Order: sequence, then C-alpha cells, then structure tokens
Amino acid sequence: MPDHALDDVDVIDLGQIYNGAYCSLILSYLGADVTKVEPPFGEPLRSRVEDGEPPEFVMLNSSKDGITLNLKSKRGREIFKTLIKDADVLVENFGVGTMAEFGLGYETLSEINPELIYAHGSGFGEEGPRSEQLAMDLVVQAAGGVMDVTGFPDSPPVKTGIAPGDFLGGTHLVAGVLTALYEREQTGNGQFVEASMYDAVYPSLLSQLGSYYRDEDVSSRTGNRHSGLSKAPYNAYKASNGYVTILCASDEHWRRLLDAIGKSELIQKEEYATNVRRLKHMKEIDDIIETWTADRSQQSIEDRMRDAGVPCSAVQTVEEVIHDPHLEQRHMVEEIDHPAMEEPIRVPGTPIRLSDSELPDIEPSPTKGQDNYEVLTERLGLSEDEIQELEEDGII
Repeated sequence: MPDHALDDVDVIDLGQIYNGAYCSLILSYLGADVTKVEPPFGEPLRSRVEDGEPPEFVMLNSSKDGITLNLKSKRGREIFKTLIKDADVLVENFGVGTMAEFGLGYETLSEINPELIYAHGSGFGEEGPRSEQLAMDLVVQAAGGVMDVTGFPDSPPVKTGIAPGDFLGGTHLVAGVLTALYEREQTGNGQFVEASMYDAVYPSLLSQLGSYYRDEDVSSRTGNRHSGLSKAPYNAYKASNGYVTILCASDEHWRRLLDAIGKSELIQKEEYATNVRRLKHMKEIDDIIETWTADRSQQSIEDRMRDAGVPCSAVQTVEEVIHDPHLEQRHMVEEIDHPAMEEPIRVPGTPIRLSDSELPDIEPSPTKGQDNYEVLTERLGLSEDEIQELEEDGII
C-alpha cells in the first residue's frame, strides 16, 4: 500500500498567486508529485518582495519541485508539451482563454495525452456574461455579495479579511480533480475540470439567502450577529482583555448559558423561551451577556462556557492562531527551515486527513528554477549544453 493516496499521480502546476497554487498544494500533501512551472522572471506572487522568498509563496508551494519555462516562446511550449505527455493532472488559473492563446488549451493537450485531467480555476467560469472579466479575490468579493454582507449596519461595504474566492475556488478545484481521477479509473479518459471562484463563493451566502426567501427585512450587514439575524444570542462580547464569541444554536444551549452566568431565573421568561422569540429581544439579551463578560477574562469565559456545553471562543489574533497549540498538535501548522529565509517559518499543513495515509513530510517550497536541471535532464533527457542554451535564450 502507498504511504499517501496520490503517490502515483504526476501534477504539472501552472497555478499562480493563491487559487491554483492552493489546489496543487493540497494535491501535493495527498501524495502527488507536483512540478510548479513559473516564467523565468517568476510568478506574480514573487513580486511582493524585492529579494528572497515571499512568505506567502513559501506557505503555498511546499513539497513541490520548481522549474522555470517561458510559455510565450515556441521552444518553451514544445518543452511544456513534452512534460504533459506523461502527466496525470494540469492545474492552472490563468484568465479564460489564455492557455488556448498559447496553443496549450485543453483540446490541444488532450490530443497529446488523452488521459490528462486539465484543471482550470477562474474568476467567473468558462461561460456566462462575466467569463472574460478579470478577477482577483477582491473583484469576486464585490460581485459575489461578500462585501455587501460584511461589516456593520449603516456602514459602507467592507471586504472580508480573508480570501474566500481564492481558497473556496481552490478547494472546489481539488474536489473536481479527485472526482476526475476516480472517473478516469472507470473510463481510462481524462477530462476538463473547472471551478470558478464566483460559483464557489455563492453558496456561502446561505443565511442571507434564507432571509431573502423568507421575505424578511434583514440588513445585508449584521456585524457580528447572525448573518440572517435568525439566531439569538449570537455575537462577539467584550471581555476584560479582548472579545469572546458566544452563540446558542439551540434552546438547550440558552438554558445552559443562563445557568452558567447566574441568570437561571430568566429560563422562565416567556419572551426568551425560544429562539424565535429571542430574535425580538436581541439587544436586551446581548446586554445581559456582556454585563457578565465585561469584567472577566477571555480564558475564564471560555472555560465556563466549555464546562456548561455552550459554543464559545475567544477572538484570537493572527499571532495567537499561528502559535495555537491545537493547530500544532494536529500538524496544521508546521515549522520548517527554508534555505532562503533567515528564520524558521510556520507553513500550513493539510486539513484533509485519510486514515490509511500518513501525514505529509513537508518540504520547503522551491526557489525560482531550483529543479530546472533535474527535471530537464531526468524527465526530458536534455543535455547540459541544451540546458545552457535554454538559459541563454531566456527559455528557462
């Protein structure tokens, strides 16, 4: 049995910035042999620093080989087609039609390798009025309603602090690749797989969509309250040293909360007896809870709620998350040494766990063109003179 589920899968990775790179990162953690292909000047993510390796690049390109190749040149395209001949998967997230303009679209590459699974991540998908629109995560957040629902009532729309389009799109692209690999086992044929950031973000509006279909007059921006204003209590409350989130997903949670904060007498209050009734008294309920939390520490509140069986967490800083013992124990945060960085860096592990697969041994991301010689000689059979010529001609 292989150590990892995708040990025999060969992936050519043209992913850039976050979306495609995250898809291929997860594939590498599942055991695939991923070769990242960048232009000779490096992919766009490298432009975030003058020298050395951007931390974002290091975190998204672990356990990959790395080569450079100029796909705008005829010779570069020929080399790429040779790489594709024996590949299982190609991952790319260029704009719609870009690879076809290079003469490297799915129809062309599938003739070279009928078993190829060609995975394309995009902003808006292959068809539709927006298909050719340039899209970064911010554009998708704006178009996809994410900005409209982020922030507080009566405030301007705000982007969310994370990159939902990039990472939800990348995750769905992984699912498409794995599904296509399974189908290929049945049919022997590869296929074109796509997952757009816009499509992937839309279902995450579920709470707001529920309010829309209930014809409820709910503000699109609800701050830290429930997105559809359909749960109470549900908010972030001030503590003596920060904030904590507390929510009651059921009426039983509500009764446990009241016991925990010494307000058991409110259990009998008819106005608060059910979630639907509590929705009409959100501010009163929030005030009751925050009066209790305000002079207590985050940890003491979290401990009390955990003992009571009520969902709760301190609002952690990014620094606290990076050093969270829970993530460390689950190997979701792994500290590695990178040859281009002065200090160790903590990189993300894999959120996907398979009982029959070992967790990956995470290798540092490749420096630009790090594996040119090995890949071009061992996989393509090029000589040292040929490789030197490619360097001189700006092909690699």
